[in-house]
Amino acid sequence: MPNSRVLMVSYDMILYLPLIFIFINTNLVSGIIPETRCVDHERIALLQFKKALVDDHALLNSWKNSTNACDCCRWRGVGCNNSTGQVIALDLSGIWSDQEDQKLGLSGEIDSSLLSLSSLTYLDLSGNNFTRIPEFIGSLKSLHHLNLSGVELTSPKIPHQLGNLSNLQTLDLEGTPVFIKDTHWLSSLSSLKYLDLSNIYLSYSVSLLNTAIKLPSLVELRLRNSFLPVNTANSFLDPLTNLSNSFYVLDLHNNDLPSDTIYPWLFNFSRSLSVVNLSVNKLLGTIPDAFGTFRNLKTLDLGFNNGLKGGIPSSFRNLSHLRRLLLYRNDLDQDLPSLFSNLHVRSLQVLGLSWNRISGSLPDFTTFSALTELYLDNNRLNGSFPRKFQENSSLLILHLWSNRINGLLPDLSVFGSLSELYLDNNLLQGTLGGLLGSLFKLKSLDASYNFFQGTITEQHFVNLSRLVYLDLSHNSLALNLSPDWSPPFQLGTISLSSCKLRSSFPTWLKTQKNLVVLDISDNGINGTVPNWFWESVIPHLQYLNLSSNEIYGTVPDLVSGEIPLIDLGSNSFSGSLPLFPANTAVLIVSDNMFSGPVSSLCHLTTTLSFLDLSNNKLSGKLPNCWNSYEQLFILNLENNEFTGEIPDSIGALRSVFMMSMRGNRLTGELPSFLRNCTDLGLLDLGENMLSGKIPEWIGESFWMLRVLSLSSNRFHGAIPASLCMLKKIQILDLSVNIISGTIPKCVNNLSGMSTGRTYATIGFDESGLDHSQRFIGYRTMFKETLQWKGRQSEYRNTLGLVVSLDLSSNRLTGEIPDQITSLLGLVAVNLSRNSLTGPIPEHVGLLRWLDFLDLSRNHLAGGVPLSLSQLSNLGMLDLSFNNLSGRIPKSTQLQSFDMSSYTGNPTLCGVPLLNECPGDGDGTRGGRQEDIEEVEDDGKWISNGFYVSIVVGFVFGFWGLCGSLLVSDSWRHGYFEFLSMVKDKTIVTVELNFARLYRRTPT
Repeated sequence: MPNSRVLMVSYDMILYLPLIFIFINTNLVSGIIPETRCVDHERIALLQFKKALVDDHALLNSWKNSTNACDCCRWRGVGCNNSTGQVIALDLSGIWSDQEDQKLGLSGEIDSSLLSLSSLTYLDLSGNNFTRIPEFIGSLKSLHHLNLSGVELTSPKIPHQLGNLSNLQTLDLEGTPVFIKDTHWLSSLSSLKYLDLSNIYLSYSVSLLNTAIKLPSLVELRLRNSFLPVNTANSFLDPLTNLSNSFYVLDLHNNDLPSDTIYPWLFNFSRSLSVVNLSVNKLLGTIPDAFGTFRNLKTLDLGFNNGLKGGIPSSFRNLSHLRRLLLYRNDLDQDLPSLFSNLHVRSLQVLGLSWNRISGSLPDFTTFSALTELYLDNNRLNGSFPRKFQENSSLLILHLWSNRINGLLPDLSVFGSLSELYLDNNLLQGTLGGLLGSLFKLKSLDASYNFFQGTITEQHFVNLSRLVYLDLSHNSLALNLSPDWSPPFQLGTISLSSCKLRSSFPTWLKTQKNLVVLDISDNGINGTVPNWFWESVIPHLQYLNLSSNEIYGTVPDLVSGEIPLIDLGSNSFSGSLPLFPANTAVLIVSDNMFSGPVSSLCHLTTTLSFLDLSNNKLSGKLPNCWNSYEQLFILNLENNEFTGEIPDSIGALRSVFMMSMRGNRLTGELPSFLRNCTDLGLLDLGENMLSGKIPEWIGESFWMLRVLSLSSNRFHGAIPASLCMLKKIQILDLSVNIISGTIPKCVNNLSGMSTGRTYATIGFDESGLDHSQRFIGYRTMFKETLQWKGRQSEYRNTLGLVVSLDLSSNRLTGEIPDQITSLLGLVAVNLSRNSLTGPIPEHVGLLRWLDFLDLSRNHLAGGVPLSLSQLSNLGMLDLSFNNLSGRIPKSTQLQSFDMSSYTGNPTLCGVPLLNECPGDGDGTRGGRQEDIEEVEDDGKWISNGFYVSIVVGFVFGFWGLCGSLLVSDSWRHGYFEFLSMVKDKTIVTVELNFARLYRRTPT
């Protein structure tokens, strides 16, 4: 996505070409022209100016009062007139240091000695730290250019004396924290052509915009991120007078301006505007036709408004000078061929339509003869590529990722200039060989997450010497690359996950000296990692993913590198846990055979946000250095051999969202410091040896908690009523402990269990590798191990749809509270193996999503509630070994369970039990003769009219639905979004009900 601020060569650049020429003459070639010495009193003034400054970085080291440095025209940042020697320019802007990773600037006072520079026309003090903007600057009457952008000020006051600069042509205060309320001084700047007040809080500057646009010479106005006041809309309605006929650039990016006020104001402008940026505002509705009247328009940016609908109006065909049209992140839903037909094909160079709902197939976009950048990613494009592109194209960038484009790739050799091609996350098929061989200038290629197939050999890469970014992951490709291959390129990013590399570690990686991102996961690589990889490749990487292979051996200390993201999971690495780079942000070594203590973790710093050490053989006590990881979001230590108590420093993880220590040997009570982890969404401490009472503060502190598992420990005492404060809880597992007392009646306050879930997963998705390499994210979907239908099952992709309450295998007494039937989203309830008494709640049938109900091995009495027969989704029922009595209600659902679901209740009778109920006695196991006769008569009412009704109903029902979907786009989109939700529900239902078949299959 291009930088929307780089619009064109700005007018002020043209304006100051003479000054740039002066700098060149003065500072670079002064040795070959007649010697020019600065005016003596101006040299003294500059030295006085330096005295008031603090120069910690020796930026003014050349400013000296010595014989060898007496010519101030040779000093850094000083520009002189070659004829008179007078100082006409000062450029003392701060400079960026890559070495120190910061801007180096001056600080202190701006001294009034500058008044001695009577010919000063150019003053740039940007990127420094000063106490204030002095009033005397308004007396520098010769100034044409004043740049105070990015200056850190102690005093935010802006002096009104700036209005005295009648010759000022450019004023740049961008990003300087000044307070502007009175804008009267601005109206006096009659010569001003360029004004930039971006990134300044202008919420109190009601009249600023109206004042600025009335400046008679104004050419360019930038007010980006300026927090314009809400009542700015009133100034939009003021009559526009004294407007400059050469007003070309208006940039109001990110000001929350509404369309109903800005449009009428904007369309009253002189039609001279050539650049309009209204991105990140509150524009709603369709794009107005009136934009088509701006005949000089070259750049229009309406992106990131989220509310623009429809498509591009036909009036845009009149914009014969339009070069850049940016409409990112809106709600446009026009089909692409129609949209293209409303654009001028000869002038357009950049078209940004990413993140909309644009549909249709790809037309032949080579008809846009000047087009160099086309962004169509994250839409709803379907169909295939055109069979053939008609014209040669000068296209440089083509983004089509995250659509539904299918079929084969056509001949792309017409795009001989293409440098970026992103096709990922589509439905494309066929081979990639022809593509790789024809795009000689390609620098970035992403074809991941498609259905490409075939074999890729080194011959396909022969002409791709400029390639720096390559992602072919998650296709059906096989890369047949010889071990001694020497690639023609030097890649920065290699992502070849699931690409069927050779079984041995790819030695050709040794030739890649610029690697920043490497992902060769899930390739069946077998063997050890060679030493040259750890020594020469690792130090330069920022992302390393070797997961899901068959790599074994030890991992050396990696402290020499700086790798923020490391994934070595699902291999067979062994030995002790090595030292990792101190700045590591994501560390995943799960599902290996690492052993021993984890004290090396204390080497890591505050950058750590994701730590997964699960499923290893790590042992010993947990280190007490967790207060170093303020940004830690995910902590997974499950299924190791850790012992001892949970360290108090765990409470310092204030940002942690997921914490799992399941399956270790941890002892002691839950530390009270844990209550500080208030952002927790998942806490799993199951299968340890923890003891004590369940703390009250769990319910009081963890307001975001969705999953809580304390199962298989030694907790005792009553269930604290404060757990009812867990409003978002979705899975609560306290099973297999020594908990006593009653089930709190406040369970109806667990509102997270009262509604079904709309998302199948619980986790976060900042996934993949950003195409620009500026951001590398990681995806995690949380998993949870639940006791389900007699066996432990792991839920990940459908965890978000599971709503479960498990209090089994404890010492609970009393009745099951009726309030439990208000938790309408429950999918599973397990209260078995307690000492519960009383009846089963009468309204249990309200739990319509219930799939699993286990109340076995208690002391429940009374009958089986009739409402239980209404649970059509029930896949597992166990009421065995209680004191239930009476007849089992008749229903297809309840009679489908075998006798084991009801056994151990001596006075319970009816199908499927062999016990006959009183009055049955006819040998039909509770059946009645009249029931049989009724079944025999069931078919007598079916006649020819019945079949005619079926046919008529089908015709009207089918075309009533399908016809509506064909005619209405909104109905069609809504219907398929509904189907998508049903799909998620179906997935979890299938997984849950599969256990029914498993349970009834003989072993």
